[in-house]
Amino acid sequence: MASSSLAHLRRAFTLIELLVVIAIIAILIGLLLPAVQKVRESAARSKCQNNLKQLGLGVQMHQSAMGTFPIGGATHQAAGTWMLLILPYVEQEAIFKLYSSWGNGSVNSRDVPHQINVALCPSDKPVKPGGQTYNGSSYHNYAASFGNTAVGDTATVMITLTTFNSLTFAGAPFGYTTAKRIDDITDGTSNTLMLAEVIQGQGQDVRGFTWWGDGASFSTGLKPNDSAADVVSHTYRSAAAPNPPANCAGTSVVVSGTTYLVRQFAARSRHTGGVSVVLCDGSVRFVPNSVDPVVWQYLGTSQGGEVVGNF
Repeated sequence: MASSSLAHLRRAFTLIELLVVIAIIAILIGLLLPAVQKVRESAARSKCQNNLKQLGLGVQMHQSAMGTFPIGGATHQAAGTWMLLILPYVEQEAIFKLYSSWGNGSVNSRDVPHQINVALCPSDKPVKPGGQTYNGSSYHNYAASFGNTAVGDTATVMITLTTFNSLTFAGAPFGYTTAKRIDDITDGTSNTLMLAEVIQGQGQDVRGFTWWGDGASFSTGLKPNDSAADVVSHTYRSAAAPNPPANCAGTSVVVSGTTYLVRQFAARSRHTGGVSVVLCDGSVRFVPNSVDPVVWQYLGTSQGGEVVGNF
């Protein structure tokens, strides 16, 4: 009888010990998972910033070879951008030679079927060539600074708007038609944004379509990861998750008697707390979402004469 009771007690202790071990393991997993995720995000952010460093170097090498920064976008929508022009300087000359649409007003998968690794942020949700993307073209994660206002286009003409949402354009290192010189950056290369992150649009959304004029740009009129919607104003747009917010209703302005459709894309990322950028001096920074919006607007200008300070 005593022996039976002892055996029962031992089984009870064994069950209790098992439950304790399971509880300890659960607690350890709960503690470790955030740490593992933090390490992964740190590695992804480091890779992203290295990508920006390489792309920024490509822009600088173009400037050294050609005397100017690359043109931000061709005159007609979807006809080539800064990203195409730096391909020879980031070891992608083969894709550069395949491209045939510059100035023709169309980009398709025959030109740019492949995503370029150096232009992809590992933290984003990737869009694969074909299927979701516009005309089967590849999407990417880095855009050029077109200033502090917005861009607009007609069927044949693309411009940077002189004013938009009470902001006045004060120069930018990239724009349409005319290439900018480094001497044009009178605010100083260490105070002027060159490139920043954007999120690849899903489901035929044009954001991240960096071969196309507007898709290759961002504006500091919106803060990093702004809760305010991007102004998309295009047939190819979607505000559905996981896309960032989008104003798909359409916005237009009249400039000298001509009506332009407006587009304004914010710098956005899937990193925690901010976006990575590269400045025109080649330095890479992580800018928090909490950055002073006025300071962020100043960083978007190249000839504003503003005092940026710390950010």
